[in-house]
Amino acid sequence: MNYQQTLDYMFSRLPMFQRIGAAAYKANLDNTLALCELTGHPYRKFRSIHVAGTNGKGSVSHMLASIMQENGLKTGLFTSPHLKDFRERIKVNGEMVTREFVTGFIEKYKRDFEKISPSFFEMTFAMAMCWFEEMQVDIAIIETGMGGRLDSTNVITPILSIITNVGYDHTQFLGKTLEEIAAEKAGIIKSEVPVVIGETLPGSADVFREIAFQKNAPIVFADKVVKVVRDGRHPVAGEMMVTAFHSLRKSIFKSPLTGNYQLKNIATVIAAADLLQTTYALFADLTVTAGVHNTIKNTGLAGRWQVLKEKPLTICDIGHNPDGISEIVHQLNSMDFNQLHFVLGVVNDKDIDKMLSLLPMNARYYFCKADIPRGLDANELHEKALGFELFGESYPSVRAAYHAAVSNATDNDLVFIGGSAFVVAEVI
Repeated sequence: MNYQQTLDYMFSRLPMFQRIGAAAYKANLDNTLALCELTGHPYRKFRSIHVAGTNGKGSVSHMLASIMQENGLKTGLFTSPHLKDFRERIKVNGEMVTREFVTGFIEKYKRDFEKISPSFFEMTFAMAMCWFEEMQVDIAIIETGMGGRLDSTNVITPILSIITNVGYDHTQFLGKTLEEIAAEKAGIIKSEVPVVIGETLPGSADVFREIAFQKNAPIVFADKVVKVVRDGRHPVAGEMMVTAFHSLRKSIFKSPLTGNYQLKNIATVIAAADLLQTTYALFADLTVTAGVHNTIKNTGLAGRWQVLKEKPLTICDIGHNPDGISEIVHQLNSMDFNQLHFVLGVVNDKDIDKMLSLLPMNARYYFCKADIPRGLDANELHEKALGFELFGESYPSVRAAYHAAVSNATDNDLVFIGGSAFVVAEVI
């Protein structure tokens, strides 16, 4: 098979959660363990850092990868979902896995896949670990897909675990309460392996403390040891100046990630770097400022409060659960513009009513459906939105909605695209 035929095989034959949802979810590690046996446990050949959390784990993973690269380490990065190219999920020093390796890996193990019947994510994780082994990475930053305890990535034993936060997402799999969801996320905490928790939240903090105690794992809450503030005195498009107070010192640097929610993620990254410095000799001289500043350049991170156009100001963000939407709306409310044009599409297994209840009523909406089976029909979304006094029109595609919004907006308006990573993917 050539590369396109290989992708077609992967997308059509291997159940993909991002496309079809619950039918692709595996509530055990049986397939992953079988793939590990098949491929020779490649993840045992390099160091790793494991990152979980409801929101922010992608940004934290990319920032950490950039920091490792800036400090001279050959760095693997495994994340999901991809926005434009499947190979975005598997990178070494910012370079995507080669097409040849993707096709070769599928060709080599295709018969075994027919017996094991892995999901798309299980297969992709196995592929990533084999690529990192072949590339002889010094360290890999590995982001969970969902949850933690039963996530395919949870076969690794990292040198550091990170849980950014806990919120209400994937509740049909992870639990209905923050305590239940936290327990699933805490499944990545390993015996005697340090863990950084991004936010101290009622309902989850005690769960993390208890499980860390049981595992004899040193635990640090980032928001207790690091304070990060934004300097808005001299704004520059595409970057923000931040000051971090940590470990009895102050760091001042630029971030290309300008969403206000990134302040929490930066604090988590700094706490992780400080813990690595004091725990492992290899990281004694680890510095973070250049790594954070060069995150987009080094890793290609996209879709996080990303500015697509200046006039009209056009921004997209992949935030898609209540906490993520709340952060987005808070930042939108702090901005100056004449009219907000909101291109909105969602997937049908989210808490759509909760999401709609958070959205601003003074916007003009452009309802659409991403080109995936899980996408909620644009007309149905439009009908639901009317119940929350959100007004606008439905469009036959994301592209049509986006072009209508940009066409209708004046130079002093704001166009925002969001609600789903898949809507953002079609725009960028």
